[in-house]
Amino acid sequence: MKALLCTHYGTPDDLVLADIADPTPAAGEAVVRIEAAALNFFDTLIISGKYQTKPAFPFSPSAEFAGVVESVADGVTAVKAGDRVVGMTGYGAAREKIALPAAKLVKIPDGLDADRAAGVSVTYGTTLHALKDRAKLKPGETLAVLGASGGTGLAAIELGKIMGARVIACASSTDKIAFCRKHGADEGIDYGSEDLKDALRRLTDGRGADVIYDPVGGAFTEPALRAIAWEGRFLVIGFAAGDIPKLPLNLVLLKSCDVLGVFWGAWTERDPEGHRANTAQLLAWAAEDKLSSHVHAVYPLGDGAAALKAIAARSVMGKVILRP
Repeated sequence: MKALLCTHYGTPDDLVLADIADPTPAAGEAVVRIEAAALNFFDTLIISGKYQTKPAFPFSPSAEFAGVVESVADGVTAVKAGDRVVGMTGYGAAREKIALPAAKLVKIPDGLDADRAAGVSVTYGTTLHALKDRAKLKPGETLAVLGASGGTGLAAIELGKIMGARVIACASSTDKIAFCRKHGADEGIDYGSEDLKDALRRLTDGRGADVIYDPVGGAFTEPALRAIAWEGRFLVIGFAAGDIPKLPLNLVLLKSCDVLGVFWGAWTERDPEGHRANTAQLLAWAAEDKLSSHVHAVYPLGDGAAALKAIAARSVMGKVILRP
């Protein structure tokens, strides 16, 4: 079978498309024929050795996929051959087939296509865990989303609206803000042309945002925190800007606010049943078109380098999909 492989740390152009042996299911596993593999920003980091997960070489990027179960090991009853499923692996899905524990698979509802299903696990999974389990977002609260046009940002907008929040989308251009409004944002801030702190305060009548969702980091974190509401919750999702910010703790004291880390990948291992329940809920919402699971572009497996470069250039709004 074909697989997109990282054989050493480098750039997307260093990836190779290679023939490798088909997998067979070990005890408790299923083999899935992958129809769509989704890419995320952290895939650009994992192939360059800049991510906290460092797989042994050679490995494939892509942490999530949708496909059809091809075979299962003896005794596996959770899924069977022919079932349409999604899975989250951390890495390794940019290939034609994959073997993994059947317990990590969730069935896809009827009416949801593989491209959209493939992009639900990571971005929406991270975000539902962040908003529901960590921040405990309440109806009527204000949610400010940084990097709002990206995969996790779009998920935060849509899930925030499902959960009854007023959503302020913060992004780096007017085109991205327009995209966010199309997907449900109530207000928009172009922090490429206006001060983020001042704009957040203006749009909240000086009160500040109850919950701030930050997958960006860098120079935008502190200004956003300065515009948080009393007893607000600041969600640390990631650092797409590249720089990990350092926060003055007096800001946390003065606002009596919480800074909450969201290590979704570790949580899925510690609470697999909670993860499965969240994923099933997300897939149901996507099948009902309550979530767009917006696909920005689809690439053949052999064009994985171009797909990753588009993500690195921050020109992607929504998800990028590889089709083996």
